[in-house]
Amino acid sequence: MSGNKIPPKKRIKDLTFGEKIYIPEIFKGLSLTLRTMFKPKFTMEYPEEKFIPAQSYRGRPVLVEEKNGEERCVACGLCSRVCPALAIEVQAAETDREKERYPEKFEINMLRCIFCGFCEEVCPEEAIVMSKDYELAFSKREDAIYGKDKLLVPVDQLQDRIDFLRNYR
Repeated sequence: MSGNKIPPKKRIKDLTFGEKIYIPEIFKGLSLTLRTMFKPKFTMEYPEEKFIPAQSYRGRPVLVEEKNGEERCVACGLCSRVCPALAIEVQAAETDREKERYPEKFEINMLRCIFCGFCEEVCPEEAIVMSKDYELAFSKREDAIYGKDKLLVPVDQLQDRIDFLRNYR
């Protein structure tokens, strides 16, 4: 058994001399660059022209506000538990209305939020959805903590996203 040596495996395709010195590959890369250089440019004049996101776009998370002014959220806390960045904080309070609980405090730290959409997927009431808002700028860290005052959005403005979720769940 000591005398049996296994010959080294040969590659399926050995490189030619030109391929070994990468000259054809360099010319392929240069040709791609030259072709791209002379194509028409696509530039969006951002502040004047707004980007219109697709239905599947996940912008900043918002809370759905019903037409009667109440939020849909029942403060179950699933969104805060599933959030991988620990960006959501919910504190529940009791009420005597049809829904037994509501969020007394609902905050999202937008500096931590990674826009993954897990909160939207886990919500049983469709109370938190990812909006199409993409303009987020903060001058102070405190401005990035969104409370219910900044998170509540009327259901009419979010109806297309809610319909999208119902179609693809």
